[in-house]
Amino acid sequence: MSRTFSLGGIHPKDKKISADTPITDFPPVEIAYISMSQHLGAPSEPIVAKGDMVKCGQLIGKSSGFISANIHSPFTGTVLSVEPYPDLSGNMVTHVIIKTQEDEWIEGTDTSPALVKEIKLTKEQILKRIAECGVIGLGGAAFPTHIKLSPPPGKKADILIINGAECEPYLTSDYRLMLERGEEVLTGARIMMKALGVDKAVVGIEENKPLAVERLKSLVDNEYKEIKVVVLKKRYPQGGEKQLIDAITGRRVPSMGLPIDVGVVVQNVGTAYAVYEAVQKNKPLTDGIVTITGDSLSEQKNFRLRAGTPFQQIIDHIGGFPEEAVKIISGGPLMGKAVSKLGAATVKSTSGLLFLTAKETLREEENNCIRCAKCVEACPMGLEPYLLNKLARASRMDDLEENSVQDCIECGCCMYTCPSHIPLLDTIRGAKASVLRIMRSRSKK
Repeated sequence: MSRTFSLGGIHPKDKKISADTPITDFPPVEIAYISMSQHLGAPSEPIVAKGDMVKCGQLIGKSSGFISANIHSPFTGTVLSVEPYPDLSGNMVTHVIIKTQEDEWIEGTDTSPALVKEIKLTKEQILKRIAECGVIGLGGAAFPTHIKLSPPPGKKADILIINGAECEPYLTSDYRLMLERGEEVLTGARIMMKALGVDKAVVGIEENKPLAVERLKSLVDNEYKEIKVVVLKKRYPQGGEKQLIDAITGRRVPSMGLPIDVGVVVQNVGTAYAVYEAVQKNKPLTDGIVTITGDSLSEQKNFRLRAGTPFQQIIDHIGGFPEEAVKIISGGPLMGKAVSKLGAATVKSTSGLLFLTAKETLREEENNCIRCAKCVEACPMGLEPYLLNKLARASRMDDLEENSVQDCIECGCCMYTCPSHIPLLDTIRGAKASVLRIMRSRSKK
């Protein structure tokens, strides 16, 4: 029997039209744009300068804070400049710009496809290697993985959850990883279990991915017996950390709390694979699996794509911008971000490029709230979006905090269900950011 979380949720169409497309390597680009802000927390400090020669896997940006991550070059080549360059939203961010040449990896990196199962490193060595290799969470938040695997004093995990839900419509990168690199994913889970000191791990997969369920269950039954595969109902946002924990363990993360507060650490399927490559292959995180999809595309793709690849180069490679498409989303349609600059480049956590038509992006005219409470029913955090919207428009910050706007996970369920087409998420997201700023400033006093 499949499991699910206890509050809210919606059932958008899957649209997994790229599910049957195997992963292929995207060709190297001539000019790469490597952002120093590819993770949650402080940007990395560039440690290369114009004219420097760099190799694949070489450290080019050093972690600059407790919550930060190293950045490595995905390419071999010459540094053209280190300068501000626009990201996908148009924000100016420090980038290392590289003119590429034929790949040459730094010494000690194993780029062979050979599977390495035996885990030789100690817990401390594993955490150090993951930090050195710049591994971050690939489920969306891009949180540095070594921090997540190092619970603070007084906190201890008793279970690791591997998130294979991939509940966003269209995206299939995690699905393809589970099918094509299942043993590496499970070995990555074993490595993280050792780092955490836990003896239980669960992989959660939505029921609309039966081949992935079958593949991982066969591996678990034959060899990875300490890991369990749990089938989840198809329901968005099943892949949200708090919803996944609820579905698999029945535990509820408290308001403003973290998974570790209930003894759980959640890591994405892609993160597990990146941990495997870092620990077993000494390969820094420089690329990821990216779904290129949309109804307007003649072909769907799942590319292994290096960070620093300009969006325009991807568009050119697939035959140009589709005539019917009017917008590109980086990520999925519900939680992704619109690409405003085609010259901007991918980052480690890029999971998909979704091409949408005018019809798909059309926003209906906003009408008055009809008090139907569909947004309340849909909210997976048990919030009252209609009320938060009213409080936000009136700038009532104290009341917003009292009504837990800070717990919003920005999933978009409220806006998806609203029959009056009120842009609830847009308003609530801005209010949440303001309230969190106030809370942070208050805590510093």
